[in-house]
Amino acid sequence: MRFDELNLAPPLLQALTACGYEEPTPIQAQTIPALLAGRDVIGSAQTGTGKTAAFVLPALHRLAKTTQTAAKHRMASAPRVLVLAPTRELAQQVAEQAVRYGQHLRICTVCLYGGAPYPVQNRQLQRGADFLVATPGRLLDHIERGRVDLSRLEVLVLDEADRMLDMGFIDDVERICALTPATRQTALFSATFVGAIGRLAAKLTRDPVRVDVRDEQAAPLAIEQRVHFADDRSHKYRMLDHLLADVEMRQSIVFMSTKRDAEALAVKLQGEGHAAAALHGDMNQHERNRTLSDMRRGGVRTLVATDVAARGIDVPGLTHVINFDLPRQAQDYVHRIGRTGRAGASGIAVSFANHAERATIRTIERFTGAAIPAHVIPGLEPRSRSSSAEPRGRTSAPGFARPSAPGHARRPTYGKPAHARSGKPGEFRRKYGRDS
Repeated sequence: MRFDELNLAPPLLQALTACGYEEPTPIQAQTIPALLAGRDVIGSAQTGTGKTAAFVLPALHRLAKTTQTAAKHRMASAPRVLVLAPTRELAQQVAEQAVRYGQHLRICTVCLYGGAPYPVQNRQLQRGADFLVATPGRLLDHIERGRVDLSRLEVLVLDEADRMLDMGFIDDVERICALTPATRQTALFSATFVGAIGRLAAKLTRDPVRVDVRDEQAAPLAIEQRVHFADDRSHKYRMLDHLLADVEMRQSIVFMSTKRDAEALAVKLQGEGHAAAALHGDMNQHERNRTLSDMRRGGVRTLVATDVAARGIDVPGLTHVINFDLPRQAQDYVHRIGRTGRAGASGIAVSFANHAERATIRTIERFTGAAIPAHVIPGLEPRSRSSSAEPRGRTSAPGFARPSAPGHARRPTYGKPAHARSGKPGEFRRKYGRDS
């Protein structure tokens, strides 16, 4: 199937041709016809599969059919399309694509998010907003001040709805949806539809078309995944230093679990001569925009970030994602590594894991349906025998058995084999040194 077979408006096809797009991805091929037909949609697809265009293009097509007439009667702050996104980065990405695909249409696109000055956003709203992209909290602020009116809304999109619920936005989302017309068309995208997100989807949609592009349907992401087992945090630092010295690593994102650690690592790398910068939630919007601009221009080679950067950031040429700290949830792992290997490019995702985190690696493998091979860096092999990355036949230092998990002190063997001390063959290894 080609885009010109989807009956999109000619100005949209012209923009897609300029972008070099000819064939829709699976999520686009299934979602666009349903939305063009006026149906509600609930869908899910892995990151990097073109999900944003799947709902942006039908929304722009709808605006294109009546743009000329509507422009004469535009209400300053009454959008016809609203996209809700969990983070400012994702909101900015959606707005950028709306502008890019709608470059030959006479529509106004406005993006509202926290951290940006209100006067600038107020002026944008006063000029009109046909296509509005917003984070829930900032949108409610403008609604309460009378600057946004959702009474004319025709299309409502909830992008990464599960993330919005995880971030505590469910009450804000429900308040916003209650202000929209019951006749609106609704599209909701989420990584999962169980529990609260399933109830929300059922509440907001009418006879929806379900689009679920699983791994076997989606174009596979060209990402090579690896895991390096580490004995401690110092071991992780040494492995990171080795990876960053690789000339084939053009640009990378290093994910940390806390803002403090992200800032500290960025400062450490800068002190060692790396072109590094931090990105986390404590930075104001100007600082974040400047950092991302530096990254896109090539001034920053390594971005050290918390999960605030895992969704919605698209940096062309990003070759590596490094999970210095593993994410708390398997789906966050997918969004992290999806920052590379985009638009047909290849990428490498490297995760550092303590030996006690092997269960977390297995959970990620079950979630993604793919095994993550363990790798070792010559000279930086893990000491513990419990690591699956350690070469077979490696032995511990004479007189000591190396434990498999942190917190177990090294215990002297007093020159006797394990089974001789325990009285039962293998009991000591099962308790202290056996692979789990």
